[in-house]
Amino acid sequence: MKRSAIILRALLMAALLLVGCGQKGPLYLPDDTNDSAAEQEG
Repeated sequence: MKRSAIILRALLMAALLLVGCGQKGPLYLPDDTNDSAAEQEG
């Protein structure tokens, strides 16, 4: 019983940590204008 409670708590903590990862907000592709400007100069 104690072992299953420890495993359950560990899984819950891992899930909470994974939920906090990542970018907040909408996903988007970055503009290529910065990359193309650097290529033209170099």
